[in-house]
Amino acid sequence: MKKILVTGSNGLLGQKLTDLCLRDPEIELIASSKGPNRHPVKQGYIYEDMDILDPLQIQRVVEKYHPDTIINTAAMTNVDACESDKENCYALNVGSVKSLIRLSEQHNIQLIHLSTDFIFDGENGPYAEEDQPNPLSYYGQTKLEAEQLLQQSSCRWVILRTIIVYGIVNDMSRSNIILWAKGALEKGSPINVVDDQWRMPTLAEDLAACCLLAAKKDAEGVFNASGKDMLSIIEMVQKVALYWNLDQSLIKPISADSLNQAAKRPKRTGFILDKAKNILGYNPRSFEEGIAFVDAQLKAISESK
Repeated sequence: MKKILVTGSNGLLGQKLTDLCLRDPEIELIASSKGPNRHPVKQGYIYEDMDILDPLQIQRVVEKYHPDTIINTAAMTNVDACESDKENCYALNVGSVKSLIRLSEQHNIQLIHLSTDFIFDGENGPYAEEDQPNPLSYYGQTKLEAEQLLQQSSCRWVILRTIIVYGIVNDMSRSNIILWAKGALEKGSPINVVDDQWRMPTLAEDLAACCLLAAKKDAEGVFNASGKDMLSIIEMVQKVALYWNLDQSLIKPISADSLNQAAKRPKRTGFILDKAKNILGYNPRSFEEGIAFVDAQLKAISESK
């Protein structure tokens, strides 16, 4: 049995990790998040109400359960909010990681940490693991600083870098590019979509599987863990419209600069995935397969109501 503590278990990735761990008899899961458990299944694992910003709460949970691995999914990821609320962004994206590193060093715990394509400036994507970061936003800066703290630490660390994670949770409390585009187009609402940024969107289930592969293989180091298709943002939305047979004429191309967003975004990121495929056995779905997967989940949710 491998004992895994997941932080941020109420988030999209956290809930997908709970799903996978529940199906795996070799894993004992301790899920943790701030406030009550939002996962629909409450049995088969332990849930701890834990504020990741409180080092004493983290210490209490770690010393109570002695996990073999911590998967840290907790983060402040709203890029513009990070720009306007730097204090909270730093506390969540860097401060909490310091606490996790210290405990992982003390108790010989493997620490798997989620990072982002936003540590890069987007001038030379797609990127390999060893390419030189140059974040354009405060969010990217904090995620890079957390990576550097891990790399300087003596704990057994894994950094999984990912891009635009999409998927759905049972209570539909999390939006993402697929649900946003589908919802707006079904209402007949015109939508402005950026046509000059490129990403490799990641299905949450694929990323959760990669986290568990890293845990089971006792991996160490930096791994790229995104989807496999490089698409512009507008291409993603067009594929959503095509899948559900929605009106593509409602999709209006705009440039990123015209949005006047608080935080600057990289133009073209994307990842080279060879390392994660070869070492971890990571095998992400295509974006079309991801849309079909989400569609099947949406149907299952509506049928269960």
